[in-house]
Amino acid sequence: MQETGCSLEHPSATKFRNHVTEGDWEKAEADLTELKSLVHLPQAIVRMKFLLLEQKYLEFLDDGKVLEALQVLRFELTPLKYNTDRIHALSGYLMCSDAEDLRAKAEWEGKGSLSRTKLLDKLHTYLPPSVMLPPRRLQTLLRQAVELQRDRCLYHNTKADTNLDSVSLLMDHACSRRQFPCYTRQILTEHCNEVWFCKFSNDSTKLATGSKDNAVIIWQVDPETHQLKLLKTLEGHTYGVSYLVWSPDDTYLIACGPDDCSELWLWHVQTGELRTKMSQSHEDSLTCAAWNPDGKRFVTGGQRGQFYQCDLDGNVLDSWEGVRVQCLWCLNDGKTILASDTHQRIRGYNFEELTDRNIQNDKPLDEGGQEGDNHREWLTHGQWIKAFRQLTDTVQVPVL
Repeated sequence: MQETGCSLEHPSATKFRNHVTEGDWEKAEADLTELKSLVHLPQAIVRMKFLLLEQKYLEFLDDGKVLEALQVLRFELTPLKYNTDRIHALSGYLMCSDAEDLRAKAEWEGKGSLSRTKLLDKLHTYLPPSVMLPPRRLQTLLRQAVELQRDRCLYHNTKADTNLDSVSLLMDHACSRRQFPCYTRQILTEHCNEVWFCKFSNDSTKLATGSKDNAVIIWQVDPETHQLKLLKTLEGHTYGVSYLVWSPDDTYLIACGPDDCSELWLWHVQTGELRTKMSQSHEDSLTCAAWNPDGKRFVTGGQRGQFYQCDLDGNVLDSWEGVRVQCLWCLNDGKTILASDTHQRIRGYNFEELTDRNIQNDKPLDEGGQEGDNHREWLTHGQWIKAFRQLTDTVQVPVL
């Protein structure tokens, strides 16, 4: 601010910040008078003064100045006639045996910069950003600048890291063309027909590929060169393999077929043995699957309206009728399954309670698809978005 001459906050707010940081409470209270005309809420000044006096009171107790603290409580805090319950709690701190006891009971950091910084964060909520700079505003602007540069980077293909410690602010972000996969490193020709699906294992040490030639090939990934070497071939799929999903511990691999496939194959990866071949009806279409986080159950479905929850032996534990499934994902709560369907929507299904929810409008629905009463708390909005991103974390290619 001194170098550029740009005033980013009101001078009275700057004085107020400095006086709070220094613990000069008399001058900080005087600054509130200057800020009164800049605050929109009528009661804001009273609330801010209460917070200042509360800090002043606690710091007197922290220093062992009980009489001074009592004076603040009786003649400054109480006359404000604000937050009586909090005043009663503050009066109880007079009985604390020492500073450590005070900090524990008040859940307070003690006299110093840490507690005063937290006080400023609370005080800022009553002041417009145009009057006082929001907390850590510079850090926020720098992080936004880094994110914008990464979004505009033509060859950036790694997960964005918002931690400023991992980047340099001395130069603009720019990825080299060498970091982008522009050249063919290896061509795999072991399949005899179109390759419909490929999926890396969770530990990234193996790659599974499914093909129209009715085979699944497991490839070993060299950790140094990243070259792939054929590990084993799993054969016998009647309809071809168009979808693959690894179990959470990479022990098992589920293989599904195209729309006319009514079978699901569950392979033991290490031994290459077929653990389960599931087929409920020849009219079914089992084209996708997802593992429960416990690795002992999975869900599968297709566009003909089948939607099953099964165990490792292929026994159907639960089913949901009339859901034309295109893709599935199990959330970490072990109960909720997200399913994208042919109606251009993503819904969350709970097999235990037989409830479902459309995550676009976040309203509970009963079994008949009508809005009804929800029987328990569902996941937060942020978790839905994260799960939606995981739902799309598959790679489907026509030719490998």
